[in-house]
Amino acid sequence: MKLHWSPRSPFVRKVMVCAYEAGIVDRFECVRSPVAMDKPNLHLLPHNPLSKLPTLVLDDGFALFDSSVICEYLDTLHDGAKLFPGEGRERFAALQQQAFADGLLDMLLLWRQERNKPQSQQRPEWLAAFKVKSTASLDALEKIAPQLRLDAIQIGDIAIACVLSYYDFRLPDVQWRDGHPMLAAWHARFAERDSMHRTEPGEGE
Repeated sequence: MKLHWSPRSPFVRKVMVCAYEAGIVDRFECVRSPVAMDKPNLHLLPHNPLSKLPTLVLDDGFALFDSSVICEYLDTLHDGAKLFPGEGRERFAALQQQAFADGLLDMLLLWRQERNKPQSQQRPEWLAAFKVKSTASLDALEKIAPQLRLDAIQIGDIAIACVLSYYDFRLPDVQWRDGHPMLAAWHARFAERDSMHRTEPGEGE
C-alpha cells in the first residue's frame, strides 16, 4: 500500500496516529505528494480526482480517501483494540466526535487561508465568522472533555487531539487553552503518546 502524504497535513497526521496506535505503520509506504489549492498534483489525480491528502492506494490499485475512510480501513488490519467501536451509541458517538473535529479542522484551514491574504483582500466578516465558530467549537469540546479518553482511545479522541494540535501549529495566537482547562489538561496528556510525538509536523507543505 502507498499513502500519499505530506508532513504538515493535519488530516494525514490523523491517519498516521491511527497507524501507530494500531501498530501497522510498517504496512504501507509514505509517498511525498505536495498539493496546493491552486496547483493540483497531476500524479495524484488518477487516484484522487480531488487532488487531496491523504489518499491510500491499495496493492490492487484501489484508492481510498478521505482521512475518515482511510482510518476506518486501517482499523480492520489489526487484531488489537479497535479505534472504531463496532456498533450502537458508542460507535455513533465516536463517529460524531470525528466528524466534529474534521469539520472544525476544515474551518481552521479556511480561516488560516483568509488570514494569510494581504489585508486589503481579507474579508472582515469572514474572519469574524471564523472566530465565532472557533470559540463555539472550543466551548463545546470543553463540555465533552470529561468523556475524552486517555486509555482505550477511539477515533474521536485522535481527531480532537489532532485539531487541537493544529491550533498550536498554525494558529497559536488563538490561545485555545484559555477558558478551557479540562480540554487543555486532557490534550497535554494525550500529546505525550508516542503516536503523537512520531507525527509532529515536519518540514515542507
